[in-house]
Amino acid sequence: MRVTRIFAAVALGLAGNLALAADPDQAIRSSLKAIDPDMKVEAIAESPLTGIFEVHLPGGRVLYSSADGQYMLQGFLYQFKNGQALNLTEQVKSKAIAKEMAKIPVSDMVVFAPKEPKTHITVFTDTDCGYCQKLHREVPELNRRGVEVRYVAFPRQGVGSHGYNGLVSVWCAKDRQDAMNKAKSREELPLGKCDNPVAKQYEIGQLIGINGTPAIVLANGELIPGYQPAPELAKLALEAK
Repeated sequence: MRVTRIFAAVALGLAGNLALAADPDQAIRSSLKAIDPDMKVEAIAESPLTGIFEVHLPGGRVLYSSADGQYMLQGFLYQFKNGQALNLTEQVKSKAIAKEMAKIPVSDMVVFAPKEPKTHITVFTDTDCGYCQKLHREVPELNRRGVEVRYVAFPRQGVGSHGYNGLVSVWCAKDRQDAMNKAKSREELPLGKCDNPVAKQYEIGQLIGINGTPAIVLANGELIPGYQPAPELAKLALEAK
């Protein structure tokens, strides 16, 4: 009787495994849930590599998994085509970041725009950051080349820091552009007090993997970490698709 029960249990276990294997979405989610019950999976889809699935996590992060969820890896997937190496993982990440950027209302940004913008960049900035100040001095040149500059807040030292307070002062000012100009010139602003999106924008930056400023997001979601001179940055921005 005991042997019969053991065989029955084994049969049920095999049936369960086969059912999961027949449904890659369920199998992969089950494996990830076993590792971290709170892990959020946004989507699972077939990758360009036969038998391998893309696991889309918040902020554009990507894992790759076997259909049964027993094997997973993290890294870049490249496609070699026409003598070029295409980073397919970065393409997926850029699309996800573009979606996150689209959730931020332009009215919640500090925008410096030419009369007829050809494209835009979104810059996660900290008013205390030296390279952010250097980039800001080149905004007129970016505008001249047709690039609209949209600032969002990213206080590197976190909520409550000097940089955070400076950004709140900018966002609470009646004239945000003027306040940003002054802050980027190292002028101390009166402490701002209003409902503002600084903390929320900081969270979004962390979600998509930003850990320093300036961090520049092109219109197609491609993330460029660090300062870039205006001519080079404008070229990248205008070529972004």
